[in-house]
Amino acid sequence: MSATMISRHIPDLDLITSYAERQDSFFSRVSPWTKFAALVLVILLITLTRSLAVCTALYLVIFLLYWTAGLPVKNLFAWYALPLLFVLSLVGIMAWGEPGTVLVSFAIAGITISLTDNGVLLVITLLLKALISITFSLFFLMTTRYQHFSAMIYRLFPSPIDQIFLMAYRFLFLTLAMTGAMLKAVQSRGGGIIRSIRIQGKLFAGIFALVFIRSFERAERVNRAMIARGYHGSYVAGSELPRPGVFGYWVLGASALAIAVIVWLVPNTGGW
Repeated sequence: MSATMISRHIPDLDLITSYAERQDSFFSRVSPWTKFAALVLVILLITLTRSLAVCTALYLVIFLLYWTAGLPVKNLFAWYALPLLFVLSLVGIMAWGEPGTVLVSFAIAGITISLTDNGVLLVITLLLKALISITFSLFFLMTTRYQHFSAMIYRLFPSPIDQIFLMAYRFLFLTLAMTGAMLKAVQSRGGGIIRSIRIQGKLFAGIFALVFIRSFERAERVNRAMIARGYHGSYVAGSELPRPGVFGYWVLGASALAIAVIVWLVPNTGGW
């Protein structure tokens, strides 16, 4: 367990960074611009389509890319817990009342509530869309070196947004590391998050507040150290970014054409 790992169901930033820096697969040598453009195309497709068949096929393709790249599949399934919980908590309510063939129906206070086949398809489709975006985002982060990722942020966003983004990313490591250390201390004394919140909620809230205060103090020390080394409010990412090759442009063009054909030909009414 790394210092920033709070739970096995929360993506471990240290593990993600380790794979990004040490991996030497074919995908790690692909231009970051190609992978970023592919991420944009994937998000565009899952936004425009409601077809369950398209979402299923896209998820299988992306999962195959993730597995082929040698990334940790076991960790990926554990990291699915939070997006699944988030989607089910929101979409589970929307599924009731969708028009279609009634599967389950009951009355509460004179109001009939029904679950239809289209409601179930809606939940499954949105779950697949969430898993697609999560899986490809992790694939992008775990096959892109940090120096390339920071250089992309520096070139894509105007100042000071790029500076805020890069500093917040590094500050997140500090906060998670201190939170992880605190949770280890609680667990070593026989406690846990659920039990501690239930029994000593006020004390636990104070501990979390102390973690953020100390994180800010540590961030100030990091800032003073950067100023002492010549930082004047502008972090310049001077790393060269590999440009997409002919194959990369061909793949992106073919993918954009395929998305246009899918959106045009596949009915956008939900279901298969």
